[in-house]
Amino acid sequence: MQPIVLINAVGLTPRLLEHAPRLKAVAAAGWVADMPEVLPAVTCTAQATLLTGELPNKHGVVANGWLFRDTNEVRFWQQSNRLVRAEPLYATARKRAKERGLPFTSAKLFWWFNQGAAVDFSVTPKPHYAVNGNKAFGVTGEPQQLSADLVAKHGAFPFPAFWGPMAGAKSTQWIAAAAATALATKKPTLSLVYLPHLDYDPQRFGPKGCDMAKCVKELDDACAPLLDAAKAAGAQVWVVSEYGHCDVSRPVYPNRLLRTAGLLEVRRGPFGEQLDLYGSRAFAVVDHQLAHVYVRDAEDVPRVRELLAPLPGVAQVFSGEERATIHLDHDRSGEVILLSEPDAWFAYPFWLDDHFAPDYARAVAIHAKPGFDPCELFFDPKLRFPKLHAARRLAQKKLGFRMTMDVVPLDGAIVRGSHGLAATDPSDRPVLIGHGPNPGASVPMTAVKEMLLTALGLGR
Repeated sequence: MQPIVLINAVGLTPRLLEHAPRLKAVAAAGWVADMPEVLPAVTCTAQATLLTGELPNKHGVVANGWLFRDTNEVRFWQQSNRLVRAEPLYATARKRAKERGLPFTSAKLFWWFNQGAAVDFSVTPKPHYAVNGNKAFGVTGEPQQLSADLVAKHGAFPFPAFWGPMAGAKSTQWIAAAAATALATKKPTLSLVYLPHLDYDPQRFGPKGCDMAKCVKELDDACAPLLDAAKAAGAQVWVVSEYGHCDVSRPVYPNRLLRTAGLLEVRRGPFGEQLDLYGSRAFAVVDHQLAHVYVRDAEDVPRVRELLAPLPGVAQVFSGEERATIHLDHDRSGEVILLSEPDAWFAYPFWLDDHFAPDYARAVAIHAKPGFDPCELFFDPKLRFPKLHAARRLAQKKLGFRMTMDVVPLDGAIVRGSHGLAATDPSDRPVLIGHGPNPGASVPMTAVKEMLLTALGLGR
């Protein structure tokens, strides 16, 4: 059985492949196709679709975060593999290999829904949390010794370069180098490697506002040790992506409209206003260019729909059975779903006065916010010396003081790139690079799982 290394090069499209000579060479040795996006075209939904061969109404990953109805909490970026309600690639491969008496092991490196996954080797970012509120960066996985060995060899994972105002190439370089080490030492049959570099500047500044050729070349350069390790292991290299980025010019604030209409409630306290999920009759959980609007009482759905449909920046509204047309008819989805105009994106703020913004709004706090916040990729331009300000806060933390790393701007107009919708041009869709029989110019994401199983010799 020939091993496979599956690289998830987030943001890579057929149009951008020209700037990645190493990955272009991989494509030249096989074939390249585009993949029409699954909605929403966001990380967790795309990954779940690629790995299960199912759409969101089956696998249940309706966004990067959603309302957990049993606890009435909004949670983003969860890591439990049990949240995926369909069988993923590595579980199916393990089962088929066992049935056929074939050896098989797998590694999952930084792909989402990592914890508890049916893989032999895993590594994922996971801070340590102290009872006094302090946090220390780190990685975890199975077996635990693998994470320790990779940190010993490559140094501490550069967490600030993975997400936040300092996000950049260092995190992708570390992941690729660590994956190369894992491939050489553990020799998995299937390796899944997530490389996030193209998710930063294209989202900060938009594709037209950043040097895309430079960004893609940085990603390609980071792939070098991994591609060398794959060659040494005799492995095929496949490449997938999740979405392409688009330029945007305006944030849309559905929660502020719901609040002014008396449907969204807040609780004011010492740490700013907090979204009152129990008191609210409707609220939006936003994720880039899609929003799930949760409506407590069914009789309010028509009113919420009529209220939000004319909001500038909203392109389409779905409710009830209409959600099946975009494969989001699932119990985790909102009663109303919004898609934005191509040049707009949905922002989560629900406060009407920045003086009452919750303390987490100015911080990189992906698990605290009731919606995705791309403003976390920026230092607040109102800070005269932002890195000095951040260093001062870090010093306070190390001295044991409670502090908020308040460096994030509140004005969504600073964001110039987004994703979530289907691209209008196939050249801007996610890319798929593979080997074996050429499937044609375009391949649905739901087909990738079985294609990989076939390439492993584990097809139906």
